[in-house]
Amino acid sequence: MKETTTIPGYTYGTGAVARSPVTLDDFEMMKKSVLFGDDDVKYLRLSHDVLKDQVEAILDVWYGFVGSTPHLLASFTNKNDGKPLGDYLGAVRKRFGQWILDTARAEYDQKWLDYQHEIGLRHHRTKKNRTDGAASTDIVPFRDLFLLVFPVTFTLKPFLAKQGHPAEDVEKMYAAWVKSCLLQVTLWSHPYVKDGDF
Repeated sequence: MKETTTIPGYTYGTGAVARSPVTLDDFEMMKKSVLFGDDDVKYLRLSHDVLKDQVEAILDVWYGFVGSTPHLLASFTNKNDGKPLGDYLGAVRKRFGQWILDTARAEYDQKWLDYQHEIGLRHHRTKKNRTDGAASTDIVPFRDLFLLVFPVTFTLKPFLAKQGHPAEDVEKMYAAWVKSCLLQVTLWSHPYVKDGDF
């Protein structure tokens, strides 16, 4: 069962989230394209217990990478003076931590699908900055969004190994995370893609 959370701006499963233009049937086809199956769901869910107490440490690694990479950090800066927005970074971090847990739960229902679309809108100029009232840049460039699949999943691998699971299980958890991230970022891309081309 999903814990309740009071993270500001975290609207998963609420009426504040519009229905995804991607259907559950569409998503089933996408899963086939990336060879995502029941085993991947199993290993994502196994990763939940492995990662749940490591969320802050994982975020430290990810934020360290983004913070030390100027063109990535730019999406969290003031659009007028280019300085990082600490409150914005902090608010996004809380939702990013919840995203780790949501990804590991692997609950692919309509609420999850709708929230993926919401995440995409929040990266795109359609809704970026609105959730936190941030005076930041207008969009997360798509090239940055998509390419982050590798550093996010690659740096997650050591965390997946920390509870002593067999190497084969760690590899399967890692592969499931890569596939899940590819699926999610593809869903997030919807607002970036010309109407009719998704």
